[in-house]
Amino acid sequence: MAPQELRYDGQVVVVTGAGGGLGKAYSLYFGERGASVVVNDLGGSFKGSGSDSRAADVVVEEIKSKGGKAVANYDSVADGEKIIDTAIKAFGRIDILINNAGILRDVSFKNMKDADWDLIMTVHVWGAYKCARAAWPHFRKQKYGRVINTASAAGLFGSFGQTNYSAAKLAQVGFTETLAKEGLKYNILANVIAPIAASRMTETVMPPDVLENLKPDWVIPLVGVLVHSSNTTETGGIFEVGGGHMAKLRWERAKGGLCRADSTFTPGSVLAKWKDVNDFSKPSYPTGVANFMELLEEAQKLPPNEPGEDIDFKGKVVLITGAGGGLGRSYALLFAKHGAKIVVNDLVNPDTVVKEIRDMGGEAAPSKASAEEGDLVIKHTIDAFGRVDVIINNAGILRDKAFNNMDDKQFKQVMDVHLRGTYKISHAAWPYMLKQKYGRIVNTTSTSGIYGNFGQANYAAAKCGILGFSRALAREGAKYNIYVNTIAPNAGTNMTRTIMPEEMVQAFKPDYVAPLVVLLSSDKCPDPTGRLYEVGSGWQAQTRWQRSGGHAFPIDVKLTPEAVAQQIEKIVNFDDGRADHPTDPAEGLKSILANFENKSKSGGSGGGEDWLAKIEEAKKAKAEGTPFDYDDKEVILYNLGVGAKRTDLPLVFEGDDKFQVLPTFGVIPTFNAVAPFSIGDIVPNFSPMMLLHGEQYLEIRKFPIPTEAKTISYPKLVEVVDKGKAGIVINGSTTKDATTGEDLFYNESTVFIRGAGGFGGQKQPTDRGALTRAYPPPKRAPDAVITEKTTEEQAALYRLSGDRNPLHIDPEFSKVGGFKVPILHGLCFFGISGKHVVQQYGMFKNIRVRFAGTVLPGQTLKTEMWKVGGTVVFQTTVVETGKLCIAAAGAELLEGGKGKL
Repeated sequence: MAPQELRYDGQVVVVTGAGGGLGKAYSLYFGERGASVVVNDLGGSFKGSGSDSRAADVVVEEIKSKGGKAVANYDSVADGEKIIDTAIKAFGRIDILINNAGILRDVSFKNMKDADWDLIMTVHVWGAYKCARAAWPHFRKQKYGRVINTASAAGLFGSFGQTNYSAAKLAQVGFTETLAKEGLKYNILANVIAPIAASRMTETVMPPDVLENLKPDWVIPLVGVLVHSSNTTETGGIFEVGGGHMAKLRWERAKGGLCRADSTFTPGSVLAKWKDVNDFSKPSYPTGVANFMELLEEAQKLPPNEPGEDIDFKGKVVLITGAGGGLGRSYALLFAKHGAKIVVNDLVNPDTVVKEIRDMGGEAAPSKASAEEGDLVIKHTIDAFGRVDVIINNAGILRDKAFNNMDDKQFKQVMDVHLRGTYKISHAAWPYMLKQKYGRIVNTTSTSGIYGNFGQANYAAAKCGILGFSRALAREGAKYNIYVNTIAPNAGTNMTRTIMPEEMVQAFKPDYVAPLVVLLSSDKCPDPTGRLYEVGSGWQAQTRWQRSGGHAFPIDVKLTPEAVAQQIEKIVNFDDGRADHPTDPAEGLKSILANFENKSKSGGSGGGEDWLAKIEEAKKAKAEGTPFDYDDKEVILYNLGVGAKRTDLPLVFEGDDKFQVLPTFGVIPTFNAVAPFSIGDIVPNFSPMMLLHGEQYLEIRKFPIPTEAKTISYPKLVEVVDKGKAGIVINGSTTKDATTGEDLFYNESTVFIRGAGGFGGQKQPTDRGALTRAYPPPKRAPDAVITEKTTEEQAALYRLSGDRNPLHIDPEFSKVGGFKVPILHGLCFFGISGKHVVQQYGMFKNIRVRFAGTVLPGQTLKTEMWKVGGTVVFQTTVVETGKLCIAAAGAELLEGGKGKL
């Protein structure tokens, strides 16, 4: 019996950012299934500029044309009350809120402007708050509401170049968990999803069937289940979804290291218990703060701590925000005791603590300013001591209020002091840390942020946002020896006095948190960066993600919410032995990517683990041959795609007596040729999304190259190499003249597949002469240099030669892949470099390159060439960035240098 269709008749759904992509797909789904839909879209660019009402209007018209009910709203999510008001005026109620609107302002942290930070926070955090806050009274009154907020892999794990976006997206987790706790008794359920649509790749060719699997169609059904009235239990959940795979995440807490909480408690004693701090052999799965009173009682039963290794901060300058009392003061005194120079920052009174430090013989300076005035605080630090080595972002305030009664000022004040203050201090210090290639930052989240907490929607959002920021910053800082960690402390302070009984305030001394902070800021910490620790009462424990094994739906069957509902128990099951612990975006994508081989018809890539036998079998497999016919039109189109000008008549005019095919055209006939094997059958854990196009070899076997021909290409497997954590697959392809049977071209393409190694294969590629040779440039000035500016239209033109990957043309697709604009095809700038060799030295019989980086259309390419005997060694650099895009390349010239342009 088929499951009953999930419908939303009589319900009203608000979808923000619904003019395109995921938001449009949500709107159409709810419209088709009986709901009245408010389609909100400002119509701005993905960077957040401009507005255009047409985006929302088109979606509304489409819903109405299918018999559905919908109205458009063109307000910014920053004016959430106007969006909700549209629902009430048009339809009299609101039942479901999908906070989907989003923009990107990706930029490295050192180049980030306050506007890049503030705009992301406004759209993602403030927008989600404003819409939810306006809907909340209606939800409570009708005792029904469903909320979906949107996080991302960047938020869950931190993403390079996205400190703003990572902060905003993880803020959604703390915010959602709090709404779930506050809403439960009113039948208001809130969940957060991290939808996966694409991933940044360094020049890879993705087949259309893979792109099909990254559509919104794979996200909508889960959301449909979570917001349906039949869901009465699943709330506060964090879901990863995309490509047919769905899984849930939760927090996992280590056993932790417990030290006696007294004067013998030192950073060295934490170091001695470091194994326990990170021991997940008997983990817990908390939804709130640890039992610190019980931990304190246990701690006091222990013998005095061994002092452990001495940790010295002599010559180091430590800045602590909010250090006039409480935790900050405790940190300041302990750092001073270990030899550091201290800058005591406090908005009210830094001077008392400065005096305490000086009285004990230490060096300290005051900074009386808000953490939001980061530039001023860092100026105070540099003026006092000439450098900054360690930052403890500790300043904070509380403005607790039930969400239904929270006002905009209370939300904004907490966000500004905690999250924006942490950003401002770190950002102002970053240039100094980069210059000295040294920095240690400890940021402060809280258990309210990690787990959500009643009456703290503002604080939870800010504190979880700090964790997302820290994880992204840790990725950017690592190579510069700048390490970033995050703590969730429990201590009795003036701030917690408003929510804790006085005896607990007295018992939970800040002194029992400080040793971990000092250790994390030192050079002795065994796990230097990117971690999260809960700490207090002499106890410290790492907390990390655990992800359920989830459920994988076959990608060749249309996914419905009914199918998801049948599998929801499996999706949320952490106890079936399949759960894992993702720590970065690549690991985060692993299960989704693995599902790309899951097809109902084929049953996936088959069982058995004898990869070596499979490789041998694949090597013997013969291709049927894929035809490709071309004439002067395809030749000219290709030549234009690699930068030929109207004045280059031999390349663009079929009537020129020297009309010719550029030799790199040899990659085109075989581009879409069908191989006699599947990569998923010859290496484990294959995912096209983890594939990088590493090297290309091309041999021209017939001169002159015909300007028109009917061809057939025969791909084959050449070699598979096991690099441990990755697999390397070398594909060969011979292109023949279909009429004469003569060879025209031979191509070899080397692809590097992350996560596909460890199958016991050969460790190094076979040396096969010119086919595998790398060409390091001679240690002298190049013999020739050609510089060429690509055009903004280069990728649009080149794709007409056969590579239709949307990554190179669709801004919506490229932006979710992490690129500001669509990137240029690797084989396009390969062709441009090859053209430079022909221009300078004439026709070559073979060419081999290593792809080393990406190129954006409009950037300038510089090809440097060295003639070494009959070979041209070359490399190509992107002038604007100074980075190589082609490296270790060489071309063997045709005897006599024929065919020079």
